Amino acid sequence: MRRPVFHDGGPRVATAAARLTDDYDVRPLSGEPIGAVVLVGTGSPAQPNESTRLIGLVEGGDPGPWPLTWYAVLPVDAPAAMLRRAVGNAFADLESEADLDRLERDLAELNAIGIRLSSEANPRFLLETILSKARQITTSDAGSVYIVDHAGGDGAHLRFALAQNDSVNFPFRAATLPLTEASVAGYVALTGRIVNLADAYAPPADSPFTINSFFDQHARYRTKSMLVVPMRTPQGDTIGALQLINCKADWRGPLGDPEQVERYARPYGPRHEKLAGSLASQAAVAIHSRRLYLSIRDLFEGFVKASVTAIEARDPTTSGHSFRVAELTVSLAEVVDRCATGPYASVRFNPDEMMELRYASLLHDFGKVGVREHVLVKANKLYPADLERIRHRVELLKRELALRAARTKLDAAVARKRNYAQLAARLDAELAAAVADLDRQLERIVIANEPNMQPRDLDVEITALGSRTWEDADGLPRAVLTPEEMRTLAIPRGSLTEEERRDIQDHVVHTFDFLRRIPWTKELRHVPEIAGAHHERLDGSGYPNRARGDQIPVQSRMMAICDIYDALTATDRPYRKAVRSDEALAILDSERRAGALDSTLLDLFISARVFEHVTRSL
Repeated sequence: MRRPVFHDGGPRVATAAARLTDDYDVRPLSGEPIGAVVLVGTGSPAQPNESTRLIGLVEGGDPGPWPLTWYAVLPVDAPAAMLRRAVGNAFADLESEADLDRLERDLAELNAIGIRLSSEANPRFLLETILSKARQITTSDAGSVYIVDHAGGDGAHLRFALAQNDSVNFPFRAATLPLTEASVAGYVALTGRIVNLADAYAPPADSPFTINSFFDQHARYRTKSMLVVPMRTPQGDTIGALQLINCKADWRGPLGDPEQVERYARPYGPRHEKLAGSLASQAAVAIHSRRLYLSIRDLFEGFVKASVTAIEARDPTTSGHSFRVAELTVSLAEVVDRCATGPYASVRFNPDEMMELRYASLLHDFGKVGVREHVLVKANKLYPADLERIRHRVELLKRELALRAARTKLDAAVARKRNYAQLAARLDAELAAAVADLDRQLERIVIANEPNMQPRDLDVEITALGSRTWEDADGLPRAVLTPEEMRTLAIPRGSLTEEERRDIQDHVVHTFDFLRRIPWTKELRHVPEIAGAHHERLDGSGYPNRARGDQIPVQSRMMAICDIYDALTATDRPYRKAVRSDEALAILDSERRAGALDSTLLDLFISARVFEHVTRSL
């Protein structure tokens, strides 16, 4: 199509313009020309715009000055060759400016796409963004994304990951293809070369690949022009291939039938190759970065799980507790996230915050690694060695008493006392009574050693036993219990002394200190704070900081409820019998009424039956 050249209608200018009719479409000026050259004379009202170039034709003796808006000035009777050269230069200038504008738009578009790709976290949305943007900047009717998949042990495959088509609605089905040069996508992925086909049904004769026409046959579509570019990282790793189909440079509607394809589908040009290649490189970097992020996250996930397992291995009786607490806490957070009324109606947790809460819950007892192991696994009030020492002491006392009785009887026999028989019988009876009393007291000690709540009379008896002494064979006073053992057996609840309880409670301090040393990402920066506050209580009765009310993060308040519930219902604690679910909820309710637990969160925990979500097999 010939380019238009306009003139302002002056007789002399019109005569000059007529010399260009062999090369250009010469017309009188009417309206505002676009993408054209205009020949004007002195005093012409024509004004240039961004896509117009004015060439002034002046009389030979005209000294000027001439308007600055004129692209060039020639004599009105200039030779035709000179005029054609000036007009050609003007069009070349228009093309250069148009190319520059187009380049700026392309760069701006690619920059915007790069920003969008780098910020997209969802893998599915990332692929959709890549393909839709590639089709947009190349005006493609359809396209596909193929990803090189190294999963499995039998080598790499090519995964047909996504397809889009403006003209036909055909259900997409993911598929796996061999990574070979037999397919155009495989060829591009393996070689890293761009394939640009004016007609996909007529590839070069020496091409190793063939075009699969299955889709065209079943969807009644016609794949004509095709551009396939590799998605490769700057390091040379091939991520996959981006396939674009049917460039529609002069048409924005769907290609409803093969006739429209033949009419409107255009071959892809060098500009399309550069744009698609640049976007494919950006896409490869985005996919590679996302894969790297996911692999690092999986690595950290495995490290966290391994750490929790290793810590709980120090105390097999609590195995699985941290995993169950994490499951319960995240389930409660999901309930809070859906809550539309009440104090937490405005509280919402995004995926990063959910992940942060999960890690904080998994690691809430991480500080137990700093607790002495014999304290951590202490099941009864006395350590096994301490109870065994008392048993030996009782046995020794029995033998001392038997030896003392035997010595008394021997002395009486040597002295030939007349009442020896009565004396021996009395000594045997006293010894039997003393041994029975020691056995009974040892039995009471074993009962008192249990961490359960003990009857009042047993506490009194243990106190009395601690102050009672026995005379050994040498007449020296001996006690069954030392003062320290007596104080330990007098523990009113549980198995820990005050010193040991402080040692256990310090695990929260250790948790915070250990976790804050980890260089958490911005999304997970609150993990130490959340995990370190799970034993705080709203009334200030918790530890380690005696925090109150809103000083305690809502995530820690949720974890506190879940932690208590699991500890009460756990069936693997040798020092305490597991309680039924309804009993555990009643205990939680009493803690709520005492002001220790968050009432609204506990209501949600109960009404949503979050406690049923836990997997006891963990």
